[in-house]
Amino acid sequence: MASPAAATVAQRIAQALPQMTRSQRQLADHVLERPLQVATQPIDELAATVGVSVATANRFARVLGFDGYARFRAELVRGFEPLVAPVVRLRGNLAQPTTVADVFAMALEESQHNIAATRQALDRASCEAAVARVLGARTVFIAGYGASAWLAGLLQHGLDAYCADVRLLPSMSGVTHGARALSRGGSRDLLVALSFPRYLTDTVALTEIARSHGVGVLALTDRPSSPVAPLADVVLYAQTETRYRPNCETSVLALIEALTSAVALRTPQALRAASGVVHAVMPWLHGAQDLRINHMPKIKQASPSRAPAAKKKRP
Repeated sequence: MASPAAATVAQRIAQALPQMTRSQRQLADHVLERPLQVATQPIDELAATVGVSVATANRFARVLGFDGYARFRAELVRGFEPLVAPVVRLRGNLAQPTTVADVFAMALEESQHNIAATRQALDRASCEAAVARVLGARTVFIAGYGASAWLAGLLQHGLDAYCADVRLLPSMSGVTHGARALSRGGSRDLLVALSFPRYLTDTVALTEIARSHGVGVLALTDRPSSPVAPLADVVLYAQTETRYRPNCETSVLALIEALTSAVALRTPQALRAASGVVHAVMPWLHGAQDLRINHMPKIKQASPSRAPAAKKKRP
């Protein structure tokens, strides 16, 4: 379903189509087919893409009732803000003269700022509730798609040592695998949903399925207006603003590490669990092979016993 902004522009195009020139109709077709792309393009790029003049693009905007291309594009952008904002921001930053070293420094500063903002926004009650939900769950399902799939995998890796059953829902079979798994869940289970701009419908759909089956929901997201926030029982927020990418994953990773550390703190016999993991993976740790051999219990070999002498048969 089109956004209200896209629908408004589409309606204007439909009304003005009879009075458009051939070139303007080319523009109209392009806008209707690629509204998101057009929303991120300045007028000269749009004109070059379609193969018309800048003046034609301006006249096209006026035919639709706008006083110029800038107003037309602003109307088209409305409703697409979460999608186009990173592209517009990147375009502006790339236009500014800078060096690679400056970008390194700015990216690191952004990570520091986002982690500090995430820490400042932490709610103690939500932190306690999140840990209690994780440790109290029979099965912990983890959902995150797109860039969040990598973060979901790191969360699964961190919780695996302390939870009896942790399942990563993104898989080769797609979102339907997660839907099937959650349909067998219940009130004793938990879904951890990771969703950040640009929010993917897969994560939102699985969160809705979890709610419909009584599965508890812990959301890791960026703001209360996130589509998964109102569906969650507990929400942990991470600040993710950045100049050069859609999101800063550093702060999300820091939040994941904080969550898994707190789970370890509250896990009964956490030290034994961690030691068991180390022992299990020791054969694959570089430099640990000799240590493993030296500490293996020696197996005593039984001395060969003499078999009783066979009795001679009497002739």
